[in-house]
Amino acid sequence: MTASRTPATPPILLVHGGAGVIRETLTPEIEAAVEHDLARALEAGHAVLRDGGSALDGVAAAVVVLEDSPHFNAGHGAVFTHEGINELDASIMDGSARHAGAVAGVRRIRNPILLARAVMEQSPHVMLFGEGAERFAESIGTPFVDPAWFHTDTRWQQLQDAIAKESAGRQAELGRAIHYGTVGAVALDTQGRLAAATSTGGMTNKRWGRVGDSPIIGAGTWADDRVAVSATGWGEYFIRAGVARDIAARMAYGGATLTEAAHAVIDEVIPALGGDGGVIAVDRDGNIALPYNTDGMYRGWIDRDGRAHTAILAAKG
Repeated sequence: MTASRTPATPPILLVHGGAGVIRETLTPEIEAAVEHDLARALEAGHAVLRDGGSALDGVAAAVVVLEDSPHFNAGHGAVFTHEGINELDASIMDGSARHAGAVAGVRRIRNPILLARAVMEQSPHVMLFGEGAERFAESIGTPFVDPAWFHTDTRWQQLQDAIAKESAGRQAELGRAIHYGTVGAVALDTQGRLAAATSTGGMTNKRWGRVGDSPIIGAGTWADDRVAVSATGWGEYFIRAGVARDIAARMAYGGATLTEAAHAVIDEVIPALGGDGGVIAVDRDGNIALPYNTDGMYRGWIDRDGRAHTAILAAKG
């Protein structure tokens, strides 16, 4: 008699390319390019999951595509600091054992998400910063890229505009847009495992080694055996609220559903503090949530139906 087998869980993958989309600057050309790269990230990550790969492998594959695109504030498309430097942050978390890795302030790593994973898997630490992170990268044979790899004319002009307005005492005209732009992915694999990953270039015109929520486990990234979350928005507020972990805690200790927990944090907690942004999340039952409280959020998902969906300014998910 053949033993019965538990059917595999349909793999689920969500990605984001940042919240805080400004409608006036979203040209048809930008919209098409962004949705194309979101779709490529979904395909890369979901292909891994379809072939039986882990949730961790899936989110890493998806985020690498987004880091290599010039259309998102991460990797190749990262924003500049006040000094005209690209400083990159990333984190990743394996929900099956709560293993996690993160890097912050790296300048010569093409795909910071892969270095964050290496910190998790090949070091005794969770987070490495700046020169130390790059010394670790060198010690394990990670190739470096010339910092020019991260230079894009669009991001450079954004920095010049921010500096000019700051010098003229017109900071208010910068609005909130300088705080936004992050990429991330969350996944549920065929074995029911969860993982989350987040990567960013930070904030345009940032100073003094500023680090936002993206590399901070519990703020910008969280995964356990119940839920995986990746956040995007105004990092200072997401750190103060411990956004990703708060969503998980509401589910674990308060009995909230994924939808209830995610919307409570994004629609109530963050605005009450004065911030905004969004998250993508998936739970162990395959439920998904993509709430945001900004004009829009670059996002995509493949859920149980196996079809790819992308959106920017559509109705909140």
